[in-house]
Amino acid sequence: MAAKDDGGRRSIAENRRARFEYQLNDTFEAGIVLVGTEVKQLRRGQANIAESYATIEDGEAWLLNANIPEYLGAGRFFQHEPRRKRRLLLHKKEIHKINIALSRQGMTLIALALYFNDRGIAKLRLALAQGKKMQDKREDQKKRDWNRDKARILRDKG
Repeated sequence: MAAKDDGGRRSIAENRRARFEYQLNDTFEAGIVLVGTEVKQLRRGQANIAESYATIEDGEAWLLNANIPEYLGAGRFFQHEPRRKRRLLLHKKEIHKINIALSRQGMTLIALALYFNDRGIAKLRLALAQGKKMQDKREDQKKRDWNRDKARILRDKG
């Protein structure tokens, strides 16, 4: 699975379930500290951020549970841990704002997308989110179904 190009940004991985599972509030763009074999795997489009989230520890942001598989082209001594904790690069004001929001009940910081920007630097889009209840998920599903049916009716009518 190779990375796809989105107008200057090459998308590597996307958390598609996030919009269904969470109500997204604020979004942030963060740099990510990587080692060489991780960058090689990202350039090949090999990453999974479906279950990843971020935390604030000692004034620094960390990405947890993101999976970047080992690069088989390197020797066994130069490998990285696939699910290691990775440091995120954010401004202090952003970290402070996130920390205040995370202290509120029910808020979490989830990863939405991992991509290369137009200069070839790996970036991570994060969002402050609050979990949806089952009823809210059902309403979203009904709206999506109705919009699909409405588009089909309008297309058939002319």
